[in-house]
Formats: sequence, structure tokens, C-alpha cells
Amino acid sequence: MSALWITHVEVTDPESYALYAQAAGPALAAYGGVFLHRSGPYVQLEGRERKRNVVVRFPSMQAAVDCYNSPAYQAALEHARGASDRDLVVVEELE
Repeated sequence: MSALWITHVEVTDPESYALYAQAAGPALAAYGGVFLHRSGPYVQLEGRERKRNVVVRFPSMQAAVDCYNSPAYQAALEHARGASDRDLVVVEELE
């Protein structure tokens, strides 16, 4: 069953975060990740607003978790730490 990786981000250091975004894309793709939404228009209805919202579909929950734990993604993530406030959740997609 496919899974959705959903991230809500407030970028605090655009230069460092750009390095993260550049490196994260290939890491996500290596695990079958496909961007469905990447910082486009949105409407905040509840909760804390974060201006950057990203949704990536993976072939499975395991692929998403393996991607997150991969050396390539963890290296990319080093650029986001300290450059953003983030929430990330992976959910199974309904059939």
C-alpha cells in the first residue's frame, strides 16, 4: 500500500534550506518518492501555519521510512536542522 510523506515547514534560513532541498530530491526519488505538492497554494484551516507544505507519495510506508533513515537523506537533513522548524508524518494511503 502506498504512503504519503507530509511535511509542514517554516524556513528560518533560506540559504541552508535550499541546500537541503537540492540534496533531498534525489534521495526521495531513489526510494520511489514522487512529489504531489511542493509549496504551492494552500488554505490553513486549523493548527499552526507553516508556509511550506510538501506531500510525497512513496510505494510503501517502509520505502518512506527507509528513505528517511538513508544516509543520503540524513546528509540532506543536516542542512534543514537549524534552518527550519518542521513536522513530518508518514501515513498509509487508502486504497
